[in-house]
Parts: sequence; structure tokens; C-alpha cells
Amino acid sequence: MNTADTSSNTISDDPKTPLLPVHDRTIQRQSSSHSSLTSLLTPGNFYILLGPLLCAIICLLVKLDAPVTSRNMLAVLAWIFSWWMTEAVPMPITSMAPLFLFPLFGIASSDEVMKSYMDDVISLVLGSFILALAVEHYNIHRRLALNITHLFCGDPVNPPLLLLGICGTTAFVSMWMHNVAAAVMMMPVATGILQRLPVGPGQAQNSVVGKFCKAVVLGVIYSAAVGGMSTLTGTGVNLILVGMWKSYFPQADPISFSTWSFFALPLALVIFFALWAILCLLYCSRGSGQVLSAYLDKAHLKRELEMLGPMAFAEKMVLAIFGVLIVLWMTRSLTDDIPGWGALFGGLAGDGTVSVLMATLLFIIPSKKQKGEKLMDWNKCKKLPWGIILLLGAGFAIADGVKSSGLADVLSKALDFLEKAPYLAIAPIVCLISATITEFTSNNSTTTLLVPLLIQIAKTMNVHPLLLMVPGAIGAQFSFLLPTGTPSNIVGFTTGHIEIKDMIKTGLPLKICGIAALSFLMPTLGAYVFRTNGEVPFVQSFM
Repeated sequence: MNTADTSSNTISDDPKTPLLPVHDRTIQRQSSSHSSLTSLLTPGNFYILLGPLLCAIICLLVKLDAPVTSRNMLAVLAWIFSWWMTEAVPMPITSMAPLFLFPLFGIASSDEVMKSYMDDVISLVLGSFILALAVEHYNIHRRLALNITHLFCGDPVNPPLLLLGICGTTAFVSMWMHNVAAAVMMMPVATGILQRLPVGPGQAQNSVVGKFCKAVVLGVIYSAAVGGMSTLTGTGVNLILVGMWKSYFPQADPISFSTWSFFALPLALVIFFALWAILCLLYCSRGSGQVLSAYLDKAHLKRELEMLGPMAFAEKMVLAIFGVLIVLWMTRSLTDDIPGWGALFGGLAGDGTVSVLMATLLFIIPSKKQKGEKLMDWNKCKKLPWGIILLLGAGFAIADGVKSSGLADVLSKALDFLEKAPYLAIAPIVCLISATITEFTSNNSTTTLLVPLLIQIAKTMNVHPLLLMVPGAIGAQFSFLLPTGTPSNIVGFTTGHIEIKDMIKTGLPLKICGIAALSFLMPTLGAYVFRTNGEVPFVQSFM
């Protein structure tokens, strides 16, 4: 055999003989190097590096007239929010970043950061989600969805009318319970309607049906926020405002439930119809009713309702527990004359307390379906969205870090320009500032941080404090752009039907409409309701 002829086609017994010709290996190495370089330059990897890069730039170049921890906190914020915005790293993983970034940058100890991940609001959401899973398990959300759809869909389907029904129901529920709880309660109802459509989360999102799915989910989360503005019990922000008003101005007339609603309800109605119009313009295209009618036929809906039959014991008990929870949320703290049941426990019990308590009852009360079976067991809770818990914890950790690092003091100095603002420009400027900050911290944290600063500025300007306090508190509820702005946004985001770009596309015009409405109503209706044109109350105490 001629080895010279066969060397290129056979493998030599000599261990030093290369398995491939040298020139082939060179080509392979170059190709591999090019492939590796290309993989490193993908947008995903760039966005991963963007967070640490922004952090390093701020640490090296930004100088603040404040402790070094304030600069470090700003750098950490740039890192975390760049990952959140680009989703370069899964959002739940990014939400755990404060657990290692805060200690490494000297902002807070690991123990202090960890406490932020189990706040009362988080326990409220956790208990509420367990109840929502029970509602879903027993198909209660399907029954409610069929009733709402049957009432508002029309024949043929009128998408704007159906949207109005879903959003209006959510807003009304949110008036009487925490807006987060309202979103948690109504989202299974909304998704129950969407389950009838041939589009799942993440599929064909640009189709007529896909756009309607976006509109429904966005409508629920934004309606919950808007409805919560109109009453004192609708959201914790309103209660914080009233509490600060009483604390700083004990001699002034308190803000009662009716006083607040007289101003906030008209404002909420204006914003609600603006939301409805935006959703219809963006997501209800011409001819969408004809497409949806194939899946939401009114006669068929009625037949399905009849097929469900009467409610079983388990369904009634889940609804009863949910109803008791709503009553407990509404009556924990009422007025000065009627303190609510929370006073019986020295104010130690919170909304999260009763949320977890009611959820616990689901594991105790029998379902009466099978012997020994309870309404819920832990296997049914495997779908709990723990990513939401981490995301909420990150929001609270960031809020605490902004305060403890000294970055809050830097932000307060930036508000000095308000002292020279014209009278009619005060409300829109304050609302815009608050509405911007609230996208990066929780609504409650924004209010707690900003309102005392506004009181101090009002004293310097010699204007009525509520002229600044009310726009600051309401602006804190305009968290419409990011999932992290409020837990309600996260509830909708985790359905998979919407993305961050959808929230920005819808939330930005809604935020502008809200600021415009408040800018008009505050110096007009607000001046009458809160008497901001009258005598300026004397400030008893400051921070």
C-alpha cells in the first residue's frame, strides 16, 4: 500500500500525527475565534455588561456633595435598573442583586437588606395570591368572567364596551379595598376571559386578539391604581398623606373620607376615561369586534353559565373568605372617632396580617368534596409567583437604601427651585417630580420621602401645604411605566400578555393625562375642597 497516497485519508498509528491536517486546524481555530468573538458581541451580553459599566462610570466620575454611600447608591441603581429595563438577566434574579450589591458597596448589611424582602405589603400579596389560586382552582374566576363578559360584550362583540366593563369593575372594587388586592382579585377574572381566545401569553401578540389581550391586562392594573385614588381606603398613599397632615398640622381640620372623595373621585373619573380612550385607540382596531365575536358569542356564554350549575360549598367558602378579608382590610383603620379593629391590637396588625390569616383558613376548612380534603393544600400552591415576591423585596430594599445612603438628602436639595415656581405651576411640577420618582421606588416610599420635604418647602414659600402635599401624594400613584412601580403592575406583568414596552406605550400618555387633570383640578376644585386659598396653617413640627 502506498502510504503517501493514503495518508490524507487514514488515521496514523503515530500519536504525534495530527488528527486533522494543519491547514484545516488553522481554519477551524480562526472560525472558532470568530464565533467566540461574535457570541461575546451579542446584544444580550452587551446589556449584561451595561449594568456594571454604568455603575463603574458613576463611581469614578460622579461627585456628590454628600457621603460616598449616596454616590454608591446611585451607581447601584444604575446597575439594577439597566438590567431591569433590558431584561439582560431574568427579572427575579436581578431583583436579588441588592442582596449582594448593597453590602459590597457599603450601603447596608446583608441582614438589613434581607428584612426588606418580607414587608407587610409582601405578606399581603403572598396571602392574596394564595386566595387567588383558590379562586382559580375552583373556577370561580371563570364564573365571574362569564358573567362580566355576558353583561358587557354585546352581540356582536363591542370591544370598547367590554373593556369598559372590565376596567369599570376593577376600578369600583379598588375603591373599597387595597389596589394591589383589587388587581390580584380581578386578574384571574380577566385571564379567565382571555382563556376563551386563541392566543396564549407570548404568542401572536401583534394580532387583533393579541392586542385585545394586552388591553385587558393593562386595563386591570391601571384601573386598580385609578380606582384606589378616589377613596382613603383605596391605597396606603392616601392614608399616609392624611396621617402626615394630622401629625404636622394637628390644629387644622382633618381630611375626612368624604372630603377626600369629593376631590379625588372627579379626578379619578377623568383619568379613568382617559385610560379607556387610550386603550381603545391603541388596541381596539377596526374590525376587532368581528374577530372576537367568533370566541365570545353571547348565546354560547349564556349556555356555559348554565352548564356551571349552582355554586358548590367550596366555591361559596372561598368567596366568603375573600369577602371577610375585604371587610377586614376596609375596617382595620377608619376615622379618629371610629379607630377600627386594628386598635384592639395596638396597631400591631397590618393588612398583611389578615391576608395571611385568611389564606391559612383555606388549609383548615374542609372542601366537602372528598373525605379529609381541605379547600387548599400546598401542592395547589406550586404556581405561586415567587418572582413577584423577589421583585417587591427589591423595591423595598431600594427605597430603604435611598434613605440610609444619604441619596434622599441629595434629592431633597434638588427641589429648592420650587420656591421660585409660579402659583399655577406648583401642582404640575410637584406631580411630575413625584410621578417620576415613584417609577423607581414604591408608592408608599415615594410619599413618605417626598411629602415631608414638600411641607418644608410650603413653609418657605408661605403657601398652603396641601397645594404641594396633594399633588405629591397623587403623583406617587402615577406609577404606570415600569413593573417595579407598584405591585399591581407586577401582577399584570407576570401574566405574560404584556411587556415593558407595552406599559411605556400605554402608561406614558396616561401619566401625561393624569398630570394635566391634576394641574387643572388642584387650583380649582382643590382650592374649594381643601381651602388652599385660605389661611396657611402653622407648622407644628418638622423633620
